[in-house]
Amino acid sequence: MPRWRSPLRGPWLTSVFGLVLLVALPIIFVTGLLSYSAYSPQFGQAIPADVGWLRLPAFTWPTHPSWLYRLTQGLHVGLGLVIIPVVLAKLWSVIPRLFVWPPARSVAQLLERLSLAMLVGGVLFQIVTGVLNIQYDYIFGFSFYDGHYFGAWVCIAGFLMHIALKIPHMITGLRSLPFREVLRTNVADTRPQPLDPAGLVAAEPAEPTMSRRGALALVGSGVLLIGLLTVGQTLGGAARSTALLLPRGRGRDFPVNKTAVAAGIAPENVGADWRLTLRGGPSEVVLDRGMLCALPQRTVRLPIACVEGWSTVQSWTGVPLVELARVAGVRSPRSARVTSLQRGGAFGRAMLQANQIGDPDALLALRVNGADLPIDHGYPARVIVPALPGVHNTKWVASIAFEA
Repeated sequence: MPRWRSPLRGPWLTSVFGLVLLVALPIIFVTGLLSYSAYSPQFGQAIPADVGWLRLPAFTWPTHPSWLYRLTQGLHVGLGLVIIPVVLAKLWSVIPRLFVWPPARSVAQLLERLSLAMLVGGVLFQIVTGVLNIQYDYIFGFSFYDGHYFGAWVCIAGFLMHIALKIPHMITGLRSLPFREVLRTNVADTRPQPLDPAGLVAAEPAEPTMSRRGALALVGSGVLLIGLLTVGQTLGGAARSTALLLPRGRGRDFPVNKTAVAAGIAPENVGADWRLTLRGGPSEVVLDRGMLCALPQRTVRLPIACVEGWSTVQSWTGVPLVELARVAGVRSPRSARVTSLQRGGAFGRAMLQANQIGDPDALLALRVNGADLPIDHGYPARVIVPALPGVHNTKWVASIAFEA
């Protein structure tokens, strides 16, 4: 007795799910690679740093619009989550093909199987590691950033190969049933498609328990549900309380990825003896917090967004970075290295580009929403730069070294 007997399987349903992924996956790929570029790999601070011939062309990551990284990373994570039901449905629709033996009888079939292995394996790997990263659950024993970057390229290569080989079949499959007819057909009138060369249609189909429109509605409902339970982390505000599936999604206060305790910041490190050191000019300049508060202040409303997809908009008050460069005696700095009091970790320091230093909205923030920064948000001072990935908005700043 055949194992795969659903009368819904066939070229049309497989092609519909494939079309959805054809639209969504390139957006996920592009926004993921943009996230890598936002980390300024030209300074060697993107992870992984050594990617060989997979290195992307370096360019100056813009500071405007200020919500740029919020948009790109929100799309990347949001779409990556909501396509999970579509990916599972697509795998279900082609599962008879996954158990064909021998797997290939020609060079073309061998290439198809190779592209399928790279695409399916790559997509599942990216989804699983991405979800675990959102949860901060690193059970896989290797660097998430390394695995996600190289895994993405495997996925992209498999995707391009698979599209080149299968797009004619997808177009034919979409034309095999009129969409309006599918929407009008109930369970009782659902019939299997004619047997196809790919072997998707069951030779001995069972009686239908769901129509094709029901299958589309089921998958679409899954997409909608995941979207509703996750999008709040990107929208922020009152919507954050709806992000029930995300550890940093709930609550009205804005999220904290790394607390002061986790970063090894003791209260005495940020007390009255804390000093900010500015380097790059004729001599070092050392400022305490009172001296910083006496410098020209600016208040801006800016988003901060993190690689896990969450973002929030807050009102920040502090000293413009360009003013600190002037105090340090550096005119028109090309870059700046910001160093944190944080102990260990990959993001205890960050390099800023010339446009990020010179942007009038780029601050060494001392206050947020009219109050002193909480220690978990970087007290006594943190960097906030428009459109910069969250981990490079360095907290607990100890020094800034400007380069002319």
